[in-house]
Amino acid sequence: MSRYWWGVSAWQPIDMDTSSLASSPFAALTFIVAPALLTNSSSLLANSATMRLLRTREIMRDLFTRSRSPNLAPEEANLIVEEVERIEVQAAHLLKALYAVYVALGSFASATFVTLIAATIDLAFSGHASAAFAGIGVVLGIIGVAGLVFGSLSLIRATRMSLTNIAAEAASVRRIHSRQSGS
Repeated sequence: MSRYWWGVSAWQPIDMDTSSLASSPFAALTFIVAPALLTNSSSLLANSATMRLLRTREIMRDLFTRSRSPNLAPEEANLIVEEVERIEVQAAHLLKALYAVYVALGSFASATFVTLIAATIDLAFSGHASAAFAGIGVVLGIIGVAGLVFGSLSLIRATRMSLTNIAAEAASVRRIHSRQSGS
């Protein structure tokens, strides 16, 4: 099928294979935009994980300060130690999530770049070399999706730890309140 394409000197008909990536600008655009959107999603997850990790650090600092109090009751000291242990596990989950999301981020950015190279090679040379680049782009995309999934699962685990901390603190408040009202 003949289409008009910008040639060396002017617009001229060029025979193009309509099944190739270059025959439709939307096909090439899809292979470039999809990883770019996933890169954006990975960036948002990385930002979320980072903020949560920083918040975990603030909580740990507060627990450290509370644990140094000279008139700390033994029961409160035990509660602080239990919470510290849960916060450590939560921080480990957040760190795993951050690593996975960074892998996803790098993979998607690389996939976008490699796919752009493949589309350019296909447009310029109509060769089979672009297939290798496209394959690399797909592999990088798969690695990125795996990183996003693993990172998301780690964030879910960290969220569960947050809920466990909230439940433990709520139980502690109820116990203290019941003792004070019973006294």
